Amino acid sequence: MSLLFRRASFASLGLAFGLSALCLSPLMAQEAAPAPAGAAPAPAAAPVDPNTVVATVNGQPLTEADLVLAEGELSQQFAQLPPEQRRAAALSAAIEIRVMAAQAVATGLDKDPDFQRRMAFLQQRALHGEMVEKGVVDKVTDAEVRARYDQEIANTPPTNEVHARHILVKTKEEAEAIIKQLDGGADFQKLANEHTSDPSGKSNGGDLGWFGPGQMVPEFDKAALALEVGKYTEQPVQSQFGWHVIKLEDKRTKQPPAFDDVKDQAKQAVIRDKYFALVKSLRAGAKVEIPDANLKKTIDTLESAK
Repeated sequence: MSLLFRRASFASLGLAFGLSALCLSPLMAQEAAPAPAGAAPAPAAAPVDPNTVVATVNGQPLTEADLVLAEGELSQQFAQLPPEQRRAAALSAAIEIRVMAAQAVATGLDKDPDFQRRMAFLQQRALHGEMVEKGVVDKVTDAEVRARYDQEIANTPPTNEVHARHILVKTKEEAEAIIKQLDGGADFQKLANEHTSDPSGKSNGGDLGWFGPGQMVPEFDKAALALEVGKYTEQPVQSQFGWHVIKLEDKRTKQPPAFDDVKDQAKQAVIRDKYFALVKSLRAGAKVEIPDANLKKTIDTLESAK
């Protein structure tokens, strides 16, 4: 999902700088010891009440829900830590944030106009993210995702893919000599193993596997796709890599990807369409004025491209 859809993080407030919880003490630097061989898996942890108080800071409770939020928002900073250390680091960070925030209020930093503007923007961005999650993402159904997949498959014209081999040499004369040997009945795979300068083809008879249009350089692509099964190029094919002799082993219609392999992409496409539809309807009902004519023109151009 794009950054546009992400909720505002604590890091955006600069709270990730100098968190003492990230100072790697010998304990924090150690990796978790592996479980003994044959040991039974640890039982699943019982659900924890989000209102459970895990600490108090100047008399104010810091709950399990606060800790989960801190751990999630600061997940990148704690990514390399084992789970039990990650929880401790998150609690340390949450305490540090609380005491620093209290000091900021005590010294009047919360009244600074720049800070208030930033806080207003971050609140709006967080509400934007919440609206996307609750008003778009959570409303996407499995049926919509499947329908989008079926639509994409129906709109994609069938294409052929081919299975080919090649022999790559430095000069046209070398390629012509190889073609002459093939005309005389020489084995393509044997010649490829002996003569190709393509390292990957020296042990497999120049086998390139299956590929479709656009996957090879244009000259090679055109020549390979034009061949009949079992035939080889009668003239050397030049590309940026040298001179090719190409043989077509087989040809087939390319199969579309299975739904399970691309359902996440299909879901993202549904989310994107729903998001832009929601934005379009909301902006249509909003009164937006942009005094700068040039800026307005640029904005209009960007909006029309969505």
